[in-house]
Amino acid sequence: MDNGKVVLGILAGLAAGAVAGILLAPDKGLKTRRKISRMGEDYLGGIKDKFNDILDDIVEKFERVKEEVSDDIFHEKVKVEETIKETVKEAKTATAR
Repeated sequence: MDNGKVVLGILAGLAAGAVAGILLAPDKGLKTRRKISRMGEDYLGGIKDKFNDILDDIVEKFERVKEEVSDDIFHEKVKVEETIKETVKEAKTATAR
């Protein structure tokens, strides 16, 4: 998650610098507002992409863990069933004597 924080920090710094540069530029107000709006859309798109990448990563890890847990549960269930069968078999043998 540190990489995500670093990327967001860099994006925020770039956005702040770009906005400051535009605000200090000698353009008319309407032109400046349009530039800010376009840049905001670009940065928002980048942030959405990063968010989706992080979300995909989390979902992938969750699915992997879920699959591992399911496999572990299946193996433990097989062990329990085998133990029960052996116990029943031993009990039948003991009562037959």
